[in-house]
Amino acid sequence: MLERERERVAAAARRLAAAGLVAGTAGNVSERGRDSERDLIAITPTGATLGKLEPGQVAVVDRDGHQRDGDLAPTSETELHLGVYRRYDAGAVVHTHPPIGTALSCVLEELPVIHYQMLLLGGPIRVAPYATFGSPELAAVTLDALQDRAGALMANHGAITHGGDLDAAVEQSLLLEWACEVYWRAAAIGTPSALDQDQREAVVSAALAQGYGTTRSAE
Repeated sequence: MLERERERVAAAARRLAAAGLVAGTAGNVSERGRDSERDLIAITPTGATLGKLEPGQVAVVDRDGHQRDGDLAPTSETELHLGVYRRYDAGAVVHTHPPIGTALSCVLEELPVIHYQMLLLGGPIRVAPYATFGSPELAAVTLDALQDRAGALMANHGAITHGGDLDAAVEQSLLLEWACEVYWRAAAIGTPSALDQDQREAVVSAALAQGYGTTRSAE
């Protein structure tokens, strides 16, 4: 089941480990199937070393959390992933323990928009209140923090992003950690300034008018 998605989940786990966003067995990744398999989800197994993950180790569960394939049990955060799929109709979910994002989650209640690229995440990044890993309480507060956002921080824990597919979710995860590092460096010098609502709306207008972020032929 989900051979393609299992390969992509394993590759994404190794990429995130290489980027330093996950370490050892901490963190988890999933991607939803396509077409007739949209109710199935390929997800990293509990206790596996993400930097060495192979497709055959990836578990497959349905939207109710029942394991449908794989020799290893799925991650303890399966309910969190399933909640994102149910509530936001995501295509993929990435949960990491990035060093800078996790550090900021211990001191901030919200990461302000200090760079216009953060608008790709939906705006200021909320920090979900702390709850025990793998618990229904953690899933509930994190899902609330993701409202109208592609990412959130999780207090004293880590970060989570989602996207239409796994490539998008991984890119959002890398962007969130980059924004956290920019904030961290700016805060070491002084008080970081944030873009206000008018400035954020101007960025959106300019991006739409100029086709920002898309390639096009030279005139």
